[in-house]
Amino acid sequence: MTYRWLADLLVTVHAAFVAFVVLGGVAALRWPRITWIHVPAAIWGAFVEFSGRICPLTPLENAWRARAGEAGYAGGFIAHYLLHALYPAGLTRATQWVLGIGVVVLNVGVYAVAYRRWRGSRSH
Repeated sequence: MTYRWLADLLVTVHAAFVAFVVLGGVAALRWPRITWIHVPAAIWGAFVEFSGRICPLTPLENAWRARAGEAGYAGGFIAHYLLHALYPAGLTRATQWVLGIGVVVLNVGVYAVAYRRWRGSRSH
């Protein structure tokens, strides 16, 4: 029972991390110190997606599920839990790149706005 609970908790933490990677830049507009946590998280998230790797949390979740007597799953966290909700049927690697670039562009844009605000507040 403990390993199942740990695996379920890890899924929650993993989902929160994915949400933070995508939307953390927006939070940084309100709380600029989050930038120091978000930028490395976003770099890691982009690296995992663009390289086609699996996040280390996925095998850990699968190991805990196996210890709990449950079946794990093949592939990564996003493919298993979020793919059907986030991505259309027939997803191609090229589409993944476009979506990944969209996340990067969104965050670069948000940080550009944040930087302009920071410069403007320092000049007064």
